Amino acid sequence: MSEQDYDVKNAISGVLVVDKPVGLTSHDVVQIVRRGTGIRRAGHTGTLDPRASGVLVVLVGPAVRLSEYVSASDKRYQAIIRLGESTDTFDGDGEVTRRSAVEITEEEIHELLTQFEGTVEQVPPAYSAKKINGKKAYELAREGEEVELEAKEIDVYHLELLEWDPPEAIIDVFCSSGTYVRALANDLGDALGCGGHLVGLRRTKSGEFALRDAIQMRKLQDAFENGDWYKYLIPAAEALGDWPSRELTYEEVDLVRHGHRIPVEDPPANPDHWVRAVSQQGELVALMEYVAEEKEWQPRKVFFT
Repeated sequence: MSEQDYDVKNAISGVLVVDKPVGLTSHDVVQIVRRGTGIRRAGHTGTLDPRASGVLVVLVGPAVRLSEYVSASDKRYQAIIRLGESTDTFDGDGEVTRRSAVEITEEEIHELLTQFEGTVEQVPPAYSAKKINGKKAYELAREGEEVELEAKEIDVYHLELLEWDPPEAIIDVFCSSGTYVRALANDLGDALGCGGHLVGLRRTKSGEFALRDAIQMRKLQDAFENGDWYKYLIPAAEALGDWPSRELTYEEVDLVRHGHRIPVEDPPANPDHWVRAVSQQGELVALMEYVAEEKEWQPRKVFFT
């Protein structure tokens, strides 16, 4: 690679939204992106299990520094739950621990789903990557040890029954980051009195990005071979599209990129919320914090150097 090629690749920054197929890990997808783009700085913003498909957001180049903010974004899924059977892993990979007759009406499911909406406490699955004394919970569980994980607070914004074909229910799940849909499937089954586990999962939305923004893996790999993958790269600023933004003049871009404050024209509606600083060309320059005492924007994370 020539020095010029290196400089070009080093300057590339943005988002690739991939429709991950079943069978690949999230890390597999990141490795494919690294090889295809020739850019080592790449990472996903939220693990999607190998058995699951759908929206996987991959940050490329300096945009990887947005990971902590994008990872915290809300998620949406279509979950297929099989009622009448519970498993130790809460999904189809585990051993069946309970079987019961499924004598449930569609109306009963609708009614129960509303009870699971809101801010709730959820206990992560024993077969998860949560750490216990430095060891992953699923490793302990596989060794036959009893795993006790603390409940954590999650937000379930909306649950909707899309299809009921006994014993399987397809449910639209709109929830906060960190929600275990497997655990939700298990809890729903328990509440219905017959047990249940997750047999299919497709992420339909992650933060600002939905399936309509995603490119299928085969198509992306073809674009890598053809050398035109850049057309699928989404500007980094759109990864935080729900954040307020401040457009910078050319002079302000130079100030912000060197860490200098700039004046606030109008006090923000939410003084505690950072803003995206973008150039007139739409490039993400920095994330800035409001300094009320001085009525200025302070750059906190600079991307355009």
